[in-house]
Amino acid sequence: MPSTTRRRTRCAWAQTPLSIAYHDAEWGVPVHDDRVFFEFLTLEGAQAGLSWETILKKRDGYRTAFSGFDPARVARFTDARIARLLTNPAIVRHRQKIASTVGNAQAFLTVQREFGSFDAYVWRFVGGAPRVNRPRTLGDVPTKSPESDALSRDLLKRGFSFVGSTICYAFMQATGLVNDHVVGCPQSGGRPERRRRSLPSV
Repeated sequence: MPSTTRRRTRCAWAQTPLSIAYHDAEWGVPVHDDRVFFEFLTLEGAQAGLSWETILKKRDGYRTAFSGFDPARVARFTDARIARLLTNPAIVRHRQKIASTVGNAQAFLTVQREFGSFDAYVWRFVGGAPRVNRPRTLGDVPTKSPESDALSRDLLKRGFSFVGSTICYAFMQATGLVNDHVVGCPQSGGRPERRRRSLPSV
């Protein structure tokens, strides 16, 4: 008797070894680690106008350049440190994006002081639980939502930059506030909290 089991396939955007590893291990997995949240705020802002593959390839460079994404350390970066980063080929050498990372680190610390953690702050925008959307195709995945609109407005009010609604939606997908794995993808339907990140270096 022929098998009636349907083959489950991952989301179509994951095509390269790096993007497949990211898709399978991280995208849509709930985050509760403030340093990981700061990492994705930084990387999603850096990605504006570029491909996510480009950012994944530079991720290790960002981790080194921005002190392991420790917001307390990044918040103390001086103008001289920013000038040196503009010569670093391991990251995107864009003055506004680099400067915004430092400013965002300072704003991030303010949020931590107000709410106890960025984790406590950001999960409020989805009611404390991931939004599992179950899109049928890649074309059904939105680029923003009412929740990302609200997050963007609030972050901008708090002094963050490079946090438009589209960037915020990508951030929410990356950190598991939203699960947009398509129906049929092995990662659809929600996944356990992210405990540890491990991606291949490039």
